[in-house]
Amino acid sequence: MSEQNLQPSFSIQRIYLKDLSLELPNAPQILLEQGQPQVDVQLNLHAEPVVEGIYEIAVTATVTAKVNDKVLFLVEAKQAGLFEIRNVPEDQLQPIIAIACPQIVYPYLRATVADVLNRTGFPPVHLTEVNFQAMYESQLQQAAAAQQVQAS
Repeated sequence: MSEQNLQPSFSIQRIYLKDLSLELPNAPQILLEQGQPQVDVQLNLHAEPVVEGIYEIAVTATVTAKVNDKVLFLVEAKQAGLFEIRNVPEDQLQPIIAIACPQIVYPYLRATVADVLNRTGFPPVHLTEVNFQAMYESQLQQAAAAQQVQAS
């Protein structure tokens, strides 16, 4: 193999909306309710190899809004990307998968959630920026703490 073929490479193959769900379970009565909605946002990250050197990274947002303990709306959107990652040392692969790839996918997810809610007639919910590096480092710390508990 030539030296050029062993160079680390990273490229975006495709960004796509993998799943989208919208529920307004209490409409139309809930639309007459007065009060400030309570909004809960849950994020989830999933990564898996597809074929050699190609990884699917998906970020899922579940947004639930309630008024007076009744669900106003529930949106679940999963935005994904296919990334080609080759010749990267193993110790550098996980940070790319857990930090760099989600940072690329997340803005598309934010736009999807805002757009789908705008189409319902509700004001859009703009998901806040996420520090995927801090999330990754927190997960590493939690895993290390769990190993220490198991070891003792």
